Amino acid sequence: MRKMWSKKVGTILFMLTLVLAVAGCGSNNGAGNTNTNANAAAGNANASGNETGTAAGNTADNTAGSTAENAAGNAAANAPAEDPNDKSDDEPLTVYLNDFDEIIGPEFEKATGYKVNLVVGNGAETMSRIEAEKGNPHWDVVWMDALPSIHSLGEQGQLLEGWQPENLKNLTDFTKPIVPTNNAYFPTGVHAAGVIIYNTKLITADKAPKSWADLAKPEYKGLVGMADPAVAAPAYPFVSWFFENKGMDEGKTFFKGMLDNGMHVYPKNPNVATAVAGGEIQVAAIQESNAYTLKKDGEPIEIVWPEEGAPASVRVAAIQKESTHMKAAKAFIEFLLDPKTQQYLIDQGAESYFEPSAVGVNAKDDRAKDTKLVYAQAPWAAEHEAEIKQWFADQSVK
Repeated sequence: MRKMWSKKVGTILFMLTLVLAVAGCGSNNGAGNTNTNANAAAGNANASGNETGTAAGNTADNTAGSTAENAAGNAAANAPAEDPNDKSDDEPLTVYLNDFDEIIGPEFEKATGYKVNLVVGNGAETMSRIEAEKGNPHWDVVWMDALPSIHSLGEQGQLLEGWQPENLKNLTDFTKPIVPTNNAYFPTGVHAAGVIIYNTKLITADKAPKSWADLAKPEYKGLVGMADPAVAAPAYPFVSWFFENKGMDEGKTFFKGMLDNGMHVYPKNPNVATAVAGGEIQVAAIQESNAYTLKKDGEPIEIVWPEEGAPASVRVAAIQKESTHMKAAKAFIEFLLDPKTQQYLIDQGAESYFEPSAVGVNAKDDRAKDTKLVYAQAPWAAEHEAEIKQWFADQSVK
């Protein structure tokens, strides 16, 4: 009997304890719902495993950690990334260029440590090679006297865009506008694609031509020559200025007058130079480097810079967008835009008569001062290149 009573008393005490515990929990929850700060304080005071405090601490730690990680991630994303597959250190950089200034190769290697493979050809050969390799380019950089042609490569999506060389700041006021807004190519120099020269043994100074229009005069019938715009890289920039300046129809009329007057068209400027010096022709439109070389070599040549201006050829360099030698390619562009490199090319280069694109560089002492250079805008010249070259080819057939 006593045992049963004890059991009943124990049960009643257990039930009372349970009721009081539940009531206490309800009271605490109500306070927590009506006073969040009190609940947080109570939670923080719970020494048996403060989940609320731990969660808050974890949240703060995670937020700080996340912010730091994001900042580091953003910095890494904005930093220039190196392609782990870049082969600049293991393989030569391949540069397609006109047949000029091959001294650039050894100088670049000496300055940077990168190896370079120069593939040399005239304008038509180089552009044909690039076109043939369109699906599988073998070149990393192209460097040519062919602004319109290089502009066309950019429009076809073949060139690296958006990269800005550090040495771009060195450009002269004349050459800055030549750089396209997408930075697809960069000017490294400008020279006259055409000045007038004449053989002083065959023509006296008073009878020598003074302007481009003079070349169509009857007294020069059969005595004038120029390079073929479809073959010689500087020859198309030469003729394109006349077509843009005069309009397509007037441009055709202008050159047809010369062709009808018996003008000789040679494949390249060196052929023109030989013809003038040898007396095969007496007058020529020829790029300035050939003209000054003839004079320096003692040939009976005089140079005339026409008052209308000398149509210019802009020497530009560009990077093939899929190049696997991007580090070396960018280093090559920087090297070409460096004033020290341009001065070296003027002092030692094979075609050293040009107006540098970098400030602080001195042109040849015997080059005419205050020359007037003019050039067709690249988009226009690129758009009409095929048409104008075809027109000249048709005239040659006739």
